[in-house]
Amino acid sequence: MEIVRGLESYPPDSPRTVVALGAFDGIHLAHQKILATAVERARSLGLRALACTFDPHPLVILQPDRAPGRITELAENLERIAGYGVDATVIIPFTREFSLIEPEAFVRDVLCGRLRAREVVVGFNHRFGHGARGDARLLAELAPTYGFVAHVMPPLSVEGVVVSSSAIRQALAQGDVARARKFLGHPYTVRGRVLRGKGRGRQLGFPTANLKPEHELILAPGVYAARASWAEREAGAVVNVGVRPTFGEGEFWVEAYLLEFSDNLYDKILTLAFLERIRAEQKFPNVEALRAQVALDVARAAELLGEPPSRS
Repeated sequence: MEIVRGLESYPPDSPRTVVALGAFDGIHLAHQKILATAVERARSLGLRALACTFDPHPLVILQPDRAPGRITELAENLERIAGYGVDATVIIPFTREFSLIEPEAFVRDVLCGRLRAREVVVGFNHRFGHGARGDARLLAELAPTYGFVAHVMPPLSVEGVVVSSSAIRQALAQGDVARARKFLGHPYTVRGRVLRGKGRGRQLGFPTANLKPEHELILAPGVYAARASWAEREAGAVVNVGVRPTFGEGEFWVEAYLLEFSDNLYDKILTLAFLERIRAEQKFPNVEALRAQVALDVARAAELLGEPPSRS
């Protein structure tokens, strides 16, 4: 998939397109429907399937105190978009200047002008243009004027809840990664380089791969069962997310103890796919009590993952 950063980098004489428009953070089930519909329509019409998204989230620029945390890093979102067969993704840098574009001008100049949209696919709650005054209904109203077809995807519900990025963020903030996975259609993941820590896990008899998150996680502190993957390898894992309160530390880390694996992972890129929460983060009276609890956590994770708790 071609990745285009900035509207000025997208050739104005490119082929006509079907545009999937949205923030696309996390690529949840509703996003997947938008992308799949755009690709299906593009293939049936012999056009280019194009995703159009924004970075950073508009609230980061307009109301930073209310800006939501990222569900997934942009690079992973782009990988998932590519997986749906999209030919290219245009990433529009969201700035204050860009925020002043009126909704109709965005449709006329960006969607139809620069991106050459013959059809546009959006979610029912998508908003665009100055003051977020543009919405799916306005897009449909403008379609005949500017010669394109608007496809508005209706709400998609799972267990009575409308799938949305905010619903996923809420689930993650509660540590409910299983519920978030139902909305995403795939596990919530964290990716990072394995760094040298203080050896706390090794002192306990459970050496860990330590990831320093590159951005603030919206996942609640706690202990989780997960799948770890790196360099085309995979292993079950027990993951601690938090500040290691028993040791009186305040620095946020993600620590993964890998089941059935003991080799050196320093400096490798590790991806953790969170499947179930085992317990909340807690402070123990001493290291022995923590060691005993970690052994229980490992056994519980092995049970949830269907793997033996000890390494071969």
